[in-house]
Amino acid sequence: MVALVDLIPELRRRLETVAQPGKAPQMKAYMKDNFEYLGVTAPERQWAAKPFVAGGRDATSAQLLVAAEACWAQPEREFQYVAADLLSRWKARLDPNSLPTVERLARTKSWWDTVDVLAAHVVGSLIANNPGLTATIDAWIDDPDFWIVRTAILHQLRYGADTDAERLFGYVDRRCADKEFFIRKACGWALRQHARHDPDAVRAYVLDRGELLSGLTRREALKHL
Repeated sequence: MVALVDLIPELRRRLETVAQPGKAPQMKAYMKDNFEYLGVTAPERQWAAKPFVAGGRDATSAQLLVAAEACWAQPEREFQYVAADLLSRWKARLDPNSLPTVERLARTKSWWDTVDVLAAHVVGSLIANNPGLTATIDAWIDDPDFWIVRTAILHQLRYGADTDAERLFGYVDRRCADKEFFIRKACGWALRQHARHDPDAVRAYVLDRGELLSGLTRREALKHL
């Protein structure tokens, strides 16, 4: 059986087949010129990556991580998107020992487009399935890397009614004075998402904190209330 990581050359061939190089400069500019692009749109990427992602069906946790890291090492951003899609699709196959590698991915070539997928889909699943990892995610809220802080804040985004509101509110309390846009935005987004399930609790929390929360966080949290 061919190892998943060995499918990356074929993945590149398929991505290059559907690439529109003329779109690459616009895609790069949208991401503040942080990354190089082949010029592959999301639907085309999903088509091109379908065999690669499907190949994760029989992969072990370690094999999934090796393949994801190999994609992360590729120079074009589309490969990081595929890696995030791969881990998201097979998140249930990841074991508790996966978290340090996922953390390393979140710290590398970091921007909201990959960090948010890793946070809500991959890290969130790992914490939910392995409660023993909670202490690790609690430590992330004080990390000097704001992308790791954002990951901690957003990791419960898909928990729905199972959201630990005390932990969520506690995270926001810890970082509400932060000046970083991506942290303020994450706080508001996480609160807004929780408001779908407990609007009264979020409304009461925001009103109680008042000016301690940034205007951005308050607006985002109360957007649909």
